[in-house]
Amino acid sequence: MFVFDSSTLILIARIELLDLFLSEIGMEVAIPRAVEEECCGGKKTLDALVIQKAVDESRITVWSVKNRKLVLKLEADFSMGRGESEAVALALQEKARLMGIDDKRGINACKLTGVPFTTAIAILLRSRQKRLIDKDEALARLASLARYGRYKSSILEDAKRRLED
Repeated sequence: MFVFDSSTLILIARIELLDLFLSEIGMEVAIPRAVEEECCGGKKTLDALVIQKAVDESRITVWSVKNRKLVLKLEADFSMGRGESEAVALALQEKARLMGIDDKRGINACKLTGVPFTTAIAILLRSRQKRLIDKDEALARLASLARYGRYKSSILEDAKRRLED
């Protein structure tokens, strides 16, 4: 199972990589209810509509987190929002193979709880590495990530260098 946090799911949808990702991942993709609400809850943005369509088509499944105490503990211990806390708790609950998360506090929670994780930039790099998109497309999508995401310039420069190699 692959579990998405809101930030990574929205970023992947905004750079028009979600459909390709879902068709190539080869495992169930899940989100907790709080992430569904954060991403789709009455919003009419393009990314919200793309995500809602994937949920409606069951390409992304929405799960309930059973351990509410764990969600509250993660929120308190890592100063995370409900979506990040539920996503990490769901990944732990279902022993997810991988979690998509770009939030610094969420990444720290993953490191300390042993949840394997990836980021939107890493998903983009992997898509290029697997030749699912060409170099120019990948660079354009990286530029979009730079606009929409909150990345250090060193991370963006490293990703650009890797895409150009």
